[in-house]
Amino acid sequence: MSHDIHLHHITRVEGHGNIVLNIREGRIEELRLEIVESPRFFEVVVIGRHITEAPHITSRICGICAISHTSASVKACEAALGITPSDTMVLLRKILLNAETLQSHILHLYLLVAPDFFRVGSVIPLAKTHPDIVKRGLRLKKTANEICRILVGRHVHPIGMIIGGFTKMPTQKDLQEVRKVVEAAIPDMEETVRLFEGLKIPEFKRETRYCSLRDEDEYALYDGRLYSKDTPLTEVNQYREFITEEVIEYSTAKHVRSGDTSIMVGALARLNNNHAYLLPEAKEAAARLGLSPPCTNPFMNNAAQVVESVHCIYDSLRLLDLLSSDPLSPSSNQAGTEFNSVPPGMAEIPIRAGLGVGVVEAPRGTLYHEYGVDEGGMIQSVNCIIPTAQNLANIEKDIRAIVPMILGLPKEEIERTLEMLTRAYDPCISCSTHFIEVKFVE
Repeated sequence: MSHDIHLHHITRVEGHGNIVLNIREGRIEELRLEIVESPRFFEVVVIGRHITEAPHITSRICGICAISHTSASVKACEAALGITPSDTMVLLRKILLNAETLQSHILHLYLLVAPDFFRVGSVIPLAKTHPDIVKRGLRLKKTANEICRILVGRHVHPIGMIIGGFTKMPTQKDLQEVRKVVEAAIPDMEETVRLFEGLKIPEFKRETRYCSLRDEDEYALYDGRLYSKDTPLTEVNQYREFITEEVIEYSTAKHVRSGDTSIMVGALARLNNNHAYLLPEAKEAAARLGLSPPCTNPFMNNAAQVVESVHCIYDSLRLLDLLSSDPLSPSSNQAGTEFNSVPPGMAEIPIRAGLGVGVVEAPRGTLYHEYGVDEGGMIQSVNCIIPTAQNLANIEKDIRAIVPMILGLPKEEIERTLEMLTRAYDPCISCSTHFIEVKFVE
């Protein structure tokens, strides 16, 4: 049996990628997941700019995960400058990360994944046959966007998150408005669990190294140490000992490995590593969806996204409870310097030379920002590692493992299965194209 499968481009993912698969006499002769977008060079763009500009520039890496990039960037800047944000600031940032995780997962689940299960090509015909499903997804996405609007002005490229705090501190009235928005979303979230509870996930398993942040106090999205069950807990500023990047000749995005193997990051990886820290409502959703660690089926990443969405709803309510009696005081650094709730000028931030690493869990996985800064606060070195780049090598391995299982299917079904598998990772391809030099081997 022979097949030549060239998918140009994979549908219903962010960005452009190709799958090249040549099979001869039942054996894979050639397999490539090609990332064909042009590099965007954000790392080079930031070099030579003042450190206060970094969060606003790097938020433009992604319009879907702008909160995550801003958060990682702000954390890296603060680490370089020796600034420690107040507990209040951290709680507010965690609510924002919850909101972004919710909106990104819902966007993927309803607009990109759901059409697969209803056997249609896109959300457009789904909106005609099942308008209630599509409207529910849009309502939940709006919920998340509203939270970001209230707290930082907008979700896409937020203007309110800055080093040390916010340009405008939210009031208790703002937090009450956020609570109403979150509580109103609970019925739609319950219907989302019910919807995916009734969908059949393809059967496929492959042992994988799952990497994520891990916090011994809560389900880790904002803080923690780097973790996989095969490696010891690693401090984030030692991330280069945890993962390694390498250039691939047919891809404008690097591949990433941990030790000698590919890795998976994202919702399923986090759930496998941190299931014990899910809130009870999310654990119940996981049980209903048949998701318990260790789960080695990458298609179940979509079920994990549902579970995390439930967690983010109820965790936001928990965080709001913690803030309800807080005076929403300004943040302070280690020396006790107070920052006003207006944009701090360069003179107000303690500038020093340093190297800072900021890591958060973006919806698609662990996101790294690292900045080296000189005495004047000018950025001299930058490294950003995007979740999708960390998943690419693992997607290839999954494709290689699943192909022998589906060779007897019609070519169209093979193509559909491979697209579904790739799409299960929720790749954000444009964001992953971030390297400076490629040498193509002739």
